[in-house]
Amino acid sequence: MRIGIDARLIDETGVGRYIRNLIEELGTSRDGHTYIVYLKKQSFDAFVLPNEKWEKRCTDIHWHTCMEQIMMPMYYRKDHLDILHVPYFNAPIFYTKPFMLTIHDLTVFHITTGKATKLPYPLYLLKKLGYVILLRIGLSRAKAIIAVSETTKKELVEHFHVVPEKITVTYEGVDKRLQMKDGKSNPKSQIPNPKYTEHPYFLYVGNAYPHKNLALLVHAFGAFIKSNPSHDIYRLLLVGKKDYFYEHIRALVQKNHLDTHVLFLNDVSDEALQSLYRDAKAFVFPSRMEGFGLPALEALASYCPVIASDIPVFHELFGDIPLYFNPTSPDALLKALTKSTEDMHVSRKEIASLLTRFSWKRMADATRMLYETVGNASH
Repeated sequence: MRIGIDARLIDETGVGRYIRNLIEELGTSRDGHTYIVYLKKQSFDAFVLPNEKWEKRCTDIHWHTCMEQIMMPMYYRKDHLDILHVPYFNAPIFYTKPFMLTIHDLTVFHITTGKATKLPYPLYLLKKLGYVILLRIGLSRAKAIIAVSETTKKELVEHFHVVPEKITVTYEGVDKRLQMKDGKSNPKSQIPNPKYTEHPYFLYVGNAYPHKNLALLVHAFGAFIKSNPSHDIYRLLLVGKKDYFYEHIRALVQKNHLDTHVLFLNDVSDEALQSLYRDAKAFVFPSRMEGFGLPALEALASYCPVIASDIPVFHELFGDIPLYFNPTSPDALLKALTKSTEDMHVSRKEIASLLTRFSWKRMADATRMLYETVGNASH
């Protein structure tokens, strides 16, 4: 079969890690299929084909644009694909051949706030309506849908009335570069600047979109610092791609005079990230909504305690291991931060048991089976 994978988001966080691991795991198998990977110009030259059965196409078209809907189907049709996999919700609505989608979360459809965009609010609402229409059409026409959690599957069924049998849940995994081996991390795992780790620190990894709730984290951490003189030694490290939303958080930090206590890190390698997880007092995940929660899983794989918002998906994935708090309450997070300095720890036995549930290889194998099922059914 000829299988296409839209990998234009390969360099992004979250979805990008999913795409990178999917391709890496599929590339280790000699399944006889031909895979065609669609990449943006910035990723095309650096992308290494896994083997001779793989091909790549430079399609320098940005996602969430009208041009995407016009041009991408032309590329797909030219390659005579048996099945196309779009690992995101931006379905190609003018593509009439078989395709499948991966839905990571439905946050954009639930969180409506002017803070979530650089656009004027009326244009933001119009754009959001476009996303909803695009997704409804895509979900109805997709031959198969992958959800990254049962929570996301439930959302698709309840809010978009997708037939449950059409949805396959495939959990994500932890990159080998982010896993501890025999309780030890890679000796090359060095942080670029030691100032970031010379004090005990709490850690957050991810983007700064409003639903990530970083403003609440900053306020709670500021209250934590002021609540006890002994807390002045602590730092909060925010690791993520520098962008418009992180600049808002940086401004909030400055406004609250927390510049010396809240530090920002960009472009961190996986090796350095693993060291950050390993040595953190706790990883803090204050999101109001998630489809999965990969950074928390990565933290746990490095035996880092996790403080997480009390939302359904985290209970589904991590059970009772994290310390949960109400994500609408700065006081609740303050109490969790304080508690973590006193008696928080993780059971290595529990973590080892937990990690058996998550595997990029199993995810890729299940995805390949869907390719074959959909592709064969379409002939």
